[in-house]
Amino acid sequence: MRRNPFDELEEMIDRIGRQVEEGMIGGNTGFPVPGSVAVDVADTGGEFVVTADLPGYDTDDIDLTLTDGTLRLEATQEEEAEYEEGTYIRRERKGKSASRRIRLPEPVEEEEVSASYTNGVLTVRLPKVSEDDDSKRIDIE
Repeated sequence: MRRNPFDELEEMIDRIGRQVEEGMIGGNTGFPVPGSVAVDVADTGGEFVVTADLPGYDTDDIDLTLTDGTLRLEATQEEEAEYEEGTYIRRERKGKSASRRIRLPEPVEEEEVSASYTNGVLTVRLPKVSEDDDSKRIDIE
């Protein structure tokens, strides 16, 4: 029996949609989204480590927030108004901005989050919420 060509088209559209969505939330196979930041998210067991490439930015240009299990990274570099020593013959380096939202798979200790920025690489450490040892096992009768 012959397959319906519309079924193949629908499968392809679904696959592309999943790949784009995975790219937006930090999957491995997603397409790069314009203006987004390339990130790696590692699970070390006790914490998540997010590493992002942000060359050319200063720490004052980067804004990090953590809300409801989503890490939001925004970086904005303002365009310089004029060249201090003369006029431009060619101008290709303009202000730029980039952003990324990363949904974390588990809750983290928000008060323990730390970030560092060295040589254009941002590293954010997000310790996982530890399970309480005070929990009580409930037997089912």
